Amino acid sequence: MSSGAKRVDIDRLAALLGERVDKADAEFVRRATGFAIGGVPPLGHRAPLRTVVEEALAAYAELWAAAGHPHTVFRLSCDELVRITRGVRADVAQRS
Repeated sequence: MSSGAKRVDIDRLAALLGERVDKADAEFVRRATGFAIGGVPPLGHRAPLRTVVEEALAAYAELWAAAGHPHTVFRLSCDELVRITRGVRADVAQRS
């Protein structure tokens, strides 16, 4: 997971995970999460997902995440995001 201001570097993410990583298309996202792109929440997916939270999100006092619909969001902190997703924080952003 990353902010809109940071793009994830696919190669860095793949190196962290130790496996190939590709950008997900809408069909894959729906199949994996049960939600349409634009409204995918960080939890409540069809099955547990391995989650990486981009380190830059820690710079924000509050985050707003999708809540299952393109027009709904909820507020949380970076620490809460890591906790509820059972994710790991990592620096996987593209370098400018």
